[in-house]
Amino acid sequence: TTTPTDKIFQEEIFGPLVSVYVYPDKDTQSTLEDVIKHSPYSLTGALYCNDQEFADAAAQTLRGTAGNFYVNDKSTGSVVGQQPFGGARLSGTNDKAGGPHYMLKWASPQAVKQTFVPLHAVGYPYMEK
Repeated sequence: TTTPTDKIFQEEIFGPLVSVYVYPDKDTQSTLEDVIKHSPYSLTGALYCNDQEFADAAAQTLRGTAGNFYVNDKSTGSVVGQQPFGGARLSGTNDKAGGPHYMLKWASPQAVKQTFVPLHAVGYPYMEK
């Protein structure tokens, strides 16, 4: 495509599908920002490059743009039990099926502390000064 506002970047399309938008090097930062603002969907994202410094910076900029994000790696898809997976924004609730926190969607955790040794005082050393 010739524009980052193309329909392909604004709709949720299930593929496999590869979309390519070639941009001038000088427009790198604005193009990254366009990725953030032009699509309300964010199931999976990926970044491929040879420059590790750029990869780190771009991944940081794009950190909220997908439920799962890959840097120089293939998408593992929904490998339940091996890697948490779930979309964000309009692609889901960012639940991570297969992850340890998935059950918290249906629970309300509460910490309970109980002392079995009677308390004879409730003072702390800083209260004695």
